[in-house]
Amino acid sequence: MSLAIKKYIFLIPLLLLAFILKAQDDEVTFEVKVSKPKLGLNERLRVDFIMNKDGDDFNPPDFEGFRVLMGPSQSISSSWINGKRSYSKAYSYTLAPTARGKFSIKQASITISGKVYKSLAKEIEVTAAVDKPSDQMTADDVADESLHLVAEVSKGNPYLNEAVTVVYKLYFSPYVSVSNFRALDNPKYNNFWSQDMPVTKYNAENATYKGQSYRYVVLKRVVLYPQKTGELELEPLSLDVVVDVPTNKRDFFGGRIYQSTNKTVSAGRRNIEVKPLPNEGKPVDFTGAVGDFNFFVTTSKTHLNASESLQAKVEVTGKGNLKLFQLPKPNFPSSLEVYDPEHDESVRTTFSGMQGKVNDMYTVVPSYKGKYPIPSISFSYFNPSTEKYHTLNSDEIVVNVLEGPTDATATTSGPIAANRQAVVSSGNQFGFIKLKPNLKAIGSNYFFGSRCFYLWLLLPLLLIPLFILFRKKREEYTSDIAGNKVRKANKLAKKYLSEAKKTLGKKDAFYIALEKALHNYLKAKLKIETSEFSKDKITSILTKKQVDQETIEDFIGLLKNCEMARYSPFSDVQMQEDYDKASDVISYLDKQL
Repeated sequence: MSLAIKKYIFLIPLLLLAFILKAQDDEVTFEVKVSKPKLGLNERLRVDFIMNKDGDDFNPPDFEGFRVLMGPSQSISSSWINGKRSYSKAYSYTLAPTARGKFSIKQASITISGKVYKSLAKEIEVTAAVDKPSDQMTADDVADESLHLVAEVSKGNPYLNEAVTVVYKLYFSPYVSVSNFRALDNPKYNNFWSQDMPVTKYNAENATYKGQSYRYVVLKRVVLYPQKTGELELEPLSLDVVVDVPTNKRDFFGGRIYQSTNKTVSAGRRNIEVKPLPNEGKPVDFTGAVGDFNFFVTTSKTHLNASESLQAKVEVTGKGNLKLFQLPKPNFPSSLEVYDPEHDESVRTTFSGMQGKVNDMYTVVPSYKGKYPIPSISFSYFNPSTEKYHTLNSDEIVVNVLEGPTDATATTSGPIAANRQAVVSSGNQFGFIKLKPNLKAIGSNYFFGSRCFYLWLLLPLLLIPLFILFRKKREEYTSDIAGNKVRKANKLAKKYLSEAKKTLGKKDAFYIALEKALHNYLKAKLKIETSEFSKDKITSILTKKQVDQETIEDFIGLLKNCEMARYSPFSDVQMQEDYDKASDVISYLDKQL
């Protein structure tokens, strides 16, 4: 095959593509559009016959069952986009129905470039007269019918502490547009542990709502963990929405003019029936874990010398209410010195709930040589998928202390008891006593009667005024009840806020620690489980305890900041201010309680 023939063969696809594009450019469309497929006897119907090329000899249908009130009116629009011309011409009619029933807008015809084109027929249903005809409806009326705020709940009957996702969707008619919105009243989610999942981008998508075509935008997503059984109510989310409603007026270029109006929409109240966890088969060591988990107990090392330290970690990983239960505590041998654990959480909240890991880290220091077993411990949880309890057991760990003193009081058994260290003789129990001690006389410089003797004799007398002054200051200190309360309260505040202070600068960790500190303080001071109470309940309890209103508002404000910090940016300055405020609030509360 010659080179010239190959060249022409290569051009054939390009010619076919150009022919197809040219055919598409020359394609003629002629269609009919109606304002609504169903209307009342006292309403009006708009019919538009639209074509993409100019034509002649337009022949409308006879509009059987309707009376022509206005038309035909012509409108033409033409534009150039990226070098391509867009053209549209329409013949419009306004019709009034003459009877109830089903009628057909029959075919219309037009001649374009010497060829006759016909539109398709449209079925229209005319019902009895309506209370308020659509052509008399205001922009507010149209907005009322075109907006719907819906709270979609993932599960209506969850178990206690099982994750429930609530998605708030704003449905709006394709004929209107939403230009802005703001929240008027956010739900408080009483009796739920809640975690907001911020929506970073609002994308409109097509959907069907009550059998009609709509568009919707996801406005808010939140993950809830019910903390109480029975019927729980979700408070509604209320929004103020700016809606752009089309009018029958057009601008100079033929574009439709829109009218803006503000509408308040609400998601309505929703009820969730929370099931209690079954009592059948509930393990004795169950602490409220609900989900699907793994359980591990590990140590940083198993061989070390006395006075060295090791880290023992109790860890739970998986998916479920990771922040809402207590980890089991290991049973360490009494011969091991164990420090209070450091709690750590690495948990992220997804659309389906919390997942990640939590652990308690113990620092262990052995004092004596020997082998120390850390017995196996168990962790139990309830899995909503299987509707059963599961128990996981850790492996037994033996800590082998190689070098160090032997604990003579330790009651060990087996090889450890048989290995008690015997007293080893050094071979020098009986030393030689010198017969010539080389003693020297003291001479005249003896202590009694010397200056130092009288100084030591008078020293107790000199200390009496200092003792009296010290006692006076001590009495002033103990009698200063208000001052002692302030000092005690400040010390207590530093104790509870120590973990929060360590995480200053790390927003999520800081506010989690701060919220836990506030709840732990109330738990210790009032002997209550604050995780079961809402902010309104806490306010009621503190009011009964005669705490002043300003202190209560500051305390509740800090709890709100802890919740808002999960989905709002907070600066280091704001965190420092909240830390200082928390210290003051705990001090004020302690003085008043």
